[in-house]
Amino acid sequence: MRTLLLLCALTGAIALSACGESPQDKAGIRSDKPAHAGSGVAAFTDTGWKAGDQASWSNHLKARASYGMNDHQRAPK
Repeated sequence: MRTLLLLCALTGAIALSACGESPQDKAGIRSDKPAHAGSGVAAFTDTGWKAGDQASWSNHLKARASYGMNDHQRAPK
């Protein structure tokens, strides 16, 4: 009986420890640069786009949407 009570208490403690939520305030990218500023890595830069050029950035996004690469339209409904 004592072993069963100890086992139940241990199982309860393990189950309740999974209910805690850790803070998420330190997750994500820490950058104050706007998206059109670029990453500085040539592999991520499309041809015809210069880092820091917001008009070119907007044109590339519009072109991507017109090529059918809009992720919101491709999502299954």
